[in-house]
Amino acid sequence: MGNPKAFLEIHRKEAGYRPVNDRIHDFGEVEQTLNTKDRQEQASRCMDCGVPFCHWACPLGNKDPEWNDALYHGEWETAYKLLKKTNPFPEFTGRICPALCEKACVLYHTTGEAVTNRENECAIAERAFLEGYVTIENPQRNGKKVAVIGAGPAGLAAANELNLMGYSVTVFEKNEAAGGLLRYGIPNFKLNKAVIDRRIQVMEQEGVEFKYNTSLTPNPSPVREGNTLGEGNSNICDSLCIQDRDGNVTPLAHGRGDGGEAFDAIVLATGTPTARDLKAPGRELKGVHLALELLSQQNRVLAGMTFSDEERITAKGKDVLVIGGGDTGSDCIGTAHRQGCKSVTQIEIMPKPPVGHNPNTPWPNWPVILKTTSSHEEGCTRRWNINTLEFLGKDGKVTGVKVQPIDWKPNPEGGRPLMIEAGEPEVIKAELVLLAMGFLKPEHPEYPENVFVCGDAANGASLVVRAIASGKQTAQKVDAFLKR
Repeated sequence: MGNPKAFLEIHRKEAGYRPVNDRIHDFGEVEQTLNTKDRQEQASRCMDCGVPFCHWACPLGNKDPEWNDALYHGEWETAYKLLKKTNPFPEFTGRICPALCEKACVLYHTTGEAVTNRENECAIAERAFLEGYVTIENPQRNGKKVAVIGAGPAGLAAANELNLMGYSVTVFEKNEAAGGLLRYGIPNFKLNKAVIDRRIQVMEQEGVEFKYNTSLTPNPSPVREGNTLGEGNSNICDSLCIQDRDGNVTPLAHGRGDGGEAFDAIVLATGTPTARDLKAPGRELKGVHLALELLSQQNRVLAGMTFSDEERITAKGKDVLVIGGGDTGSDCIGTAHRQGCKSVTQIEIMPKPPVGHNPNTPWPNWPVILKTTSSHEEGCTRRWNINTLEFLGKDGKVTGVKVQPIDWKPNPEGGRPLMIEAGEPEVIKAELVLLAMGFLKPEHPEYPENVFVCGDAANGASLVVRAIASGKQTAQKVDAFLKR
């Protein structure tokens, strides 16, 4: 701790965003950066606590006090090496992580001004690439092969870890490029896709093989006599296959010599592909879309893909309604503005969270408080306790949504509170409706013992940082299994 009084003398200073009137005209990253002097001063605010709660709060176990101290002293390479020990992709989390560590920071709980860990992390990662601290490792191969299905954050983390352990790793990805949610769910204005490409190039140079446009095809067989499965399991997966764009199917061997590609272990990191839908009357109207239909298509357009007028989803000149109050809904708002929407309204069925502090979510819980994103700042009508009743349309196209104010009361039998009417139904005008209500947790059959599931595929939709942590942990399980 180089400056023991910094936390008393220096206030939290964030880099902030580009001006609204500038950023809504392009998809460039909205977040700015501090100069080197200011960034090192912000790092000096870390108190190197005797019990650093940031360690505990970070799913990756990042040692923030250590690399913050190195950053403060201008030892950028040391800071990166310390960061890299726990986080394989700090350039991702430094941009999009909600910074669980900052909500655990002692300064946050005492002064309301946490150390700018997330921004510091991103600055360290970018300096590492700029100065050449990111070097190519050449691990000694151990002769064993692992297949990773899915190139999202969990799959990339598992592949990276296993590759560095010496395994020959092949990553199969159903899309045309790696990244998963990072590439096809998060807008470019939050994460420039060149940042992903840069990391994939490093992984490829280190020996990871990527095969795109290939999807997982499970081949479950009915339970055979003599199998003992847990209650509720109706099948066991005897083989997994990969199917390419042309329909060719290749089995992934389970180490039993049953043909296909002989991988010693398989890691399933297929995410949560099924979005939660809203089966209200009128759902079939044109102009009602799942959020990722808009977000993934817009990212593909920016990558150079073209779509017909019939296929193109655009908010240009339209009143837009976003149903769902989370980060995905926020991303839809920012995208709608950049596409030239007329207006944006966001509705959420749950109550409005309190501002600043929520007594119902005390430490060490994650504070459920009102979050205003850069997209919200660009212009948005936000409403809470609103239930969707019906999609309205004309000539097969959506024109509005009938909604109703509601309230919640305690359930006398416990569990989820009961929804009650709290106002008369009304109509919100909308020519584009985006459903951003989360994702369904996948269900899996019983796999052979050398098949491992990680990330959102195992745990349900969560944070990118948790997916990365799960990928790393799963790689350790694979390694332990193959060394038995």
